[in-house]
Amino acid sequence: MLNTPLHSVDHIARPIVAIGTDYARGTLLDTHDHRRAQFLYGMTGLMEVETDDGSWVVPPYNGVWIPARKRHQVRMHGVSTRSLYIEPQAAPRPSSYCEVLVVSPLLHQLLLASANMPAQYEEDGRDGALAQLLLHELRLAQTLPLFAPLPREQHLARLCKSFLQQPHIGTRPEDWARQLNKSQRTFSRLFRQQTGMSFATWRQQACVMAALPRLLSGTPVTQVALDLGYDSPSAFSSMFRRVLGKSPTSFVHTSV
Repeated sequence: MLNTPLHSVDHIARPIVAIGTDYARGTLLDTHDHRRAQFLYGMTGLMEVETDDGSWVVPPYNGVWIPARKRHQVRMHGVSTRSLYIEPQAAPRPSSYCEVLVVSPLLHQLLLASANMPAQYEEDGRDGALAQLLLHELRLAQTLPLFAPLPREQHLARLCKSFLQQPHIGTRPEDWARQLNKSQRTFSRLFRQQTGMSFATWRQQACVMAALPRLLSGTPVTQVALDLGYDSPSAFSSMFRRVLGKSPTSFVHTSV
């Protein structure tokens, strides 16, 4: 189904409801939740997802897993989506947090085919088999490291939110420790307890998240690298390749 409101089909007793939607650039889906879990797949453009757990950037040909009843906000940057709305008892992923998932070529083709599934498909027919295969592929999908979790500690969360608005790789943990009146060792332990990762890893992922929309909008790699505080484009490109498995230029060429 294409451009169909979820509320008109949510009641139908099927494990999956598949809907394709085209969004204008800059569309904001304000904070909301769904009774069903959702897998939101963007074939074009870029999605920015925010929840009380943190912020995600979802590049083209990747998708975000959103658990049932998880309140979230999504900003669309020229995105054509395929969404799977999945009954909670059929959800193939146990996480209570959102996850950015890598979409394999097989899963991509299945998602394209899902747009032709009626809401009340025959569960014993081809569409029923397609729905089951979609669930299997979602269960096996790998996560993409594009998550900047927000800590619950109020003062640390304020620093993290400020950094996400203007990330810089040169930001030092000792400066944050000083602002929080903590030793560097105590700060490092607190940061890992609150976010599940080291400050350096979190900082790096936040920089990648900030770089993606600018790269896709045509900003030169050199400009992005310098704005994020890297000493050179090559240093930025090396980091980018370690995180996403390809250079910034290759990423842009395969995403547009």
